Amino acid sequence: MIRQTTAALLPLCIIATPAHAKDENLDIEASVRVRVEGIDGQFRPNTADTGAVLLRSQVSAEYDAGPVRIGGEIQDARVYFDRQPSSVGTTEVDALELIQAYVTAELSEKAELQVGRMTMDWGSRRLVSRQNFRNSTNAFTGARFDWRLSGGNNLTLFWTMPQDRLPNDREGILDNEIEPNRERLEQQFFGARGVTSAVLHGVSLEGYVYRLFEEDTPSFATRNRRLWTGGIRLLKTPKVDAVDFEVEAIWQEGKARASTAAADRTDLNVTAYFVHASVGRTFAMPWSPRLVLSYDHASGDGRGNGYGRFDTLFGARVFEYGPSSLYGPIGRANLISPEARVEVKPSKRWDGYLAVRPLWLENATDSFASTGLRDASGATGRYAGTQFDFRVRHWLKPDRVRVAAGAAVLAKGNFLSNAPRAPDNGDTHYGFMEITYGF
Repeated sequence: MIRQTTAALLPLCIIATPAHAKDENLDIEASVRVRVEGIDGQFRPNTADTGAVLLRSQVSAEYDAGPVRIGGEIQDARVYFDRQPSSVGTTEVDALELIQAYVTAELSEKAELQVGRMTMDWGSRRLVSRQNFRNSTNAFTGARFDWRLSGGNNLTLFWTMPQDRLPNDREGILDNEIEPNRERLEQQFFGARGVTSAVLHGVSLEGYVYRLFEEDTPSFATRNRRLWTGGIRLLKTPKVDAVDFEVEAIWQEGKARASTAAADRTDLNVTAYFVHASVGRTFAMPWSPRLVLSYDHASGDGRGNGYGRFDTLFGARVFEYGPSSLYGPIGRANLISPEARVEVKPSKRWDGYLAVRPLWLENATDSFASTGLRDASGATGRYAGTQFDFRVRHWLKPDRVRVAAGAAVLAKGNFLSNAPRAPDNGDTHYGFMEITYGF
């Protein structure tokens, strides 16, 4: 089905016209990405096997006026030709949206304050991120204060209102309808984050505490989450002929409701956690192969009176769990999963990886990760299956034109094959090809 094709070409025409700034302090960047995807053996209940064309166009500009910088960014994210019913939602569709509009003031050589609409991409990106693979991205409205200390240490304080991506109704999403995103005081996200590189030689330490507060409004149903999320992260970055590692531990508590249903008025005590550990080594040989072994453990919700399912807030998952979009069965909730991964970089223009990841439920009675499948009795057990995925990328023209392709196979285990509402259609297969043009 072709929807609003003429409207979709408008942002492309704007981007295809080169922008020449008369003032050397004005910086303008733009990009267009076209991706073709396909999935069969769908793991989601009541969702069709389908293909789709995803289009994302971005234009950003920033004017540097000395101690003050003024910037903005428009993103246009659309989907075409998907077969219904599909899983396409606001993570794929967000047409012609002003995701950034900010003023940044340099208060001193070491401190700056940013106010307005902004995107944020911090640390491991497991809790706060700007999405790259995903068609649309998280964005926030508020203020952030950055203090750069000596020795590579820094501190960030922030208060924001996450933007609700619109439209969020099925008809509006299918029509790639243009509707401005909104922020609201009933949803607030704030906290602090600090990073130091002085722990050990080559090892950095990150610590943070975040608060998410939300309430229902007549137009937005929520789980009324009031969560405190705190964590620490140790990181040694990869280097040739050396061992690298990463350890991150996150604790979450507060209150939330089990669902967004209007009739659900019960506030549950939340106690949840997530742990990631990985170790890798880059070998000094052709293609610079890097072998990485990792382990992820995210709590699920049990049968008690509280709520134990971990909430990844505004985090990304593609860099760790394979493609999302029409695929994306793995998320940081009710998950136990090791992974073995091999990364290669034959040249400055080529890179790729191959990974295998077995999957188990942390709690047999909770919904598994991001699949929407649950066996409240726990009778189908905890083994979900095994994922195999790969990706390869190549710069046709360095920093301008890049092509990428990838695929994933989800070999379904007993849970994904036999849980209530699980599709009886064999293993899941997914693939994509994309080209990105930036200037």
